Amino acid sequence: MRVAVVTVGDELLAGETVDTNASWLGEQLTARGVTVERVVTLPDREADIARVVNEYRAEYDAVVVTGGLGPTHDDLTMAGIAAAFGVPLERNEEALSWLEAEGGYTREDLAEGTAELPKGGRPLHNDVGVAPGCVVGSVYVLPGVPAEMKAMFDAIRAEFEGTVLHVESIVVAEPESALVERFAQVREEFDVTLGSYPGENVSVRFRGADPEEVRAAAAWLAERSETVEE
Repeated sequence: MRVAVVTVGDELLAGETVDTNASWLGEQLTARGVTVERVVTLPDREADIARVVNEYRAEYDAVVVTGGLGPTHDDLTMAGIAAAFGVPLERNEEALSWLEAEGGYTREDLAEGTAELPKGGRPLHNDVGVAPGCVVGSVYVLPGVPAEMKAMFDAIRAEFEGTVLHVESIVVAEPESALVERFAQVREEFDVTLGSYPGENVSVRFRGADPEEVRAAAAWLAERSETVEE
């Protein structure tokens, strides 16, 4: 399963808020065997959201969007999703009923627009906050508040699945440039992907569907390199 993650918010682009949602979602999705192939941050601009979501939903198996939910002037994500699918926003009675029955709100308590979702969307209830999320086709729309996003994702995580990759890593006390030929040999001899991450030492990570193959690749490189304990 190939997935794109889209985070929405002017504050993310301005560096006023650190985008922890994208990294958390990447970790959670990868743990389920999902391949996250794209992560992008967009401004609170309906046209940009519509354009990117429309492009990504055609290219990937699913798109996960976070941020910009709610009834305030800069909460434009639902409008962007509706535009991407060519449908209007409408009051969702299921979402309203849940907010009354489970959220403890009356309809008079809620700001106008709180439960407006793209027509035909499946509401995702917000156990931690107020604004509901939704699913439209293969697009999952979650809140931007991390606690709300995580709780809502937990309710739908089973809808994301793929081949779980096994991971092994070693740390090599040699320059990355000195390892290039050995990396090429690993790729030729083993059915794994390899990533190297330089720092004080070089962390080398091996991923693959077969755990024995992954372990063998890591052992092969470790035997031929100057390794250090992680």
